[in-house]
Amino acid sequence: MPPPHSTRAVDLFPLLARLGYHFQSPDLLRQALTHRSHLNEAPQSSPGHNERLEFLGDAVLDLVISHRLMGLLPDADEGTLSKTKSQIVSAEGLVAVAREIDLGPSLFLGKGEEKTEGREKRSLLANAMEAVLGAVYLDGGLSAAETVILHLFDRPLRQQTDELAEVVDYKTTLQEQCQKAFGRPPTYRLTGVSGPDHEKIFAVEILINDVPCGVGVGKNKKEAEQQAAAEVLRRQTKAASGARKRVVQEKRESGGL
Repeated sequence: MPPPHSTRAVDLFPLLARLGYHFQSPDLLRQALTHRSHLNEAPQSSPGHNERLEFLGDAVLDLVISHRLMGLLPDADEGTLSKTKSQIVSAEGLVAVAREIDLGPSLFLGKGEEKTEGREKRSLLANAMEAVLGAVYLDGGLSAAETVILHLFDRPLRQQTDELAEVVDYKTTLQEQCQKAFGRPPTYRLTGVSGPDHEKIFAVEILINDVPCGVGVGKNKKEAEQQAAAEVLRRQTKAASGARKRVVQEKRESGGL
């Protein structure tokens, strides 16, 4: 059985169906799937190899995912957004998507890459995935690229944002406690801002029932408020733990245990 094409014609319709996109210029898709090794052996088979499209696709993917994350995570700071985006568009993330759409069999490789199982190489799959996205952008513009990217990366986007949503929201936890105990939520007061314009540090004091109970600092007011609430909750946990230990000790001393 011959290897999945290096020189023969290839049916790319199944791949197009999985991409959810139809190219107006099929040559762009052909180029996106062409590795340099194949072009060296068959110069007339493609308008070029996929390295330039890979470069473009990397930038387009970054833009689309960054924009989407800002919409999905309106309260996340720059550090959280950057870390989340990096996980989604990493080489591992690209390989996962490439394998999900079965990109490997559609690649045009040279004989050497065929012999060394190039279709399964992570670097080739990641690079080709970016090249395909670059080709979609050139063929249909940013709107088309955004549609394809959000379709292909829907699962990792949901997975990453769902995980972030599970992170403890200290402010909400403390607010619920205060509402139950005092009938009103805590209040936060900005006590200071320091540092240069591009790297300001905010300091916030938290008041529970009008009594100052903790402070927090952060890169913005929301982060500082979360830190202040977290401090109060940590002190509550520590105090409760200490109280339990004292009760146990007293019972031991009185012979109750």
